[in-house]
Amino acid sequence: MSQSLARALRLLRALEDGPRTLDELAAVDDVHKTTVLRLLRTLEDDRFVRHDEQHRYSLGSGLFALAAAALDQRDVRAAARGHLERLSAETSQTVHLATLEGGEIVYVDKIDAPQGVRMASRIGLRAPVHCTAVGKVLLAALPPAARRESVAALGLERFTARTITDAEEFERELDRAQESGFAVDHEEHESFINCVAVPVRDGTGAAVAAVSVSVPTVSLDHDGVLALLPAVRRAADAASADLGWERRASGPLAG
Repeated sequence: MSQSLARALRLLRALEDGPRTLDELAAVDDVHKTTVLRLLRTLEDDRFVRHDEQHRYSLGSGLFALAAAALDQRDVRAAARGHLERLSAETSQTVHLATLEGGEIVYVDKIDAPQGVRMASRIGLRAPVHCTAVGKVLLAALPPAARRESVAALGLERFTARTITDAEEFERELDRAQESGFAVDHEEHESFINCVAVPVRDGTGAAVAAVSVSVPTVSLDHDGVLALLPAVRRAADAASADLGWERRASGPLAG
């Protein structure tokens, strides 16, 4: 990768959390402001960044359009969208579609609950694997060798009092998810959120994404969220069928 391209990408990453001044962006890569300004002007020409009257730079509409196109090109997102909408309408709760990438999960689609508490999750956001329902169910569906390698790389960081931080206990949790075909997040990532997730499979049987319903405890307790599992399973299975998967008798997550 060329030095200029690498610097431009680091500038875009630096703007991920909000607007920055030229001085702040120059400090990111410890280079002269003229070099950063030249890169910013190139990015601005293609609408990847923009600046306001206070000369603060932020992500531009060209980048949003590019990100939307990348998401639309994911077959799983297109296949799942209609089923996510029906799941949202049926449950009246927040619905997510997530994939497993680089040891983390990435939310590739989301439908907010029509009423109640709005969640901080957003399309494109990354989250830990070990304390999210979508992460656990996707990890459980991996082939044994890939699963062992992935689990060995996890830090099992504690986020709440319920986060699983013991490796053996986490392996048992994955075994349960593999056997049952679903996984839960019982206030493990955020202390006020419960989730249940089911994998979406392609025609080869590989779990390429996971569908989940996420509910604040003020709206529904853990048992109430588990009661939504049949609806989540219907949505995930319907998306899987659109991708060419057929359920086999060998078990929900056996592939």
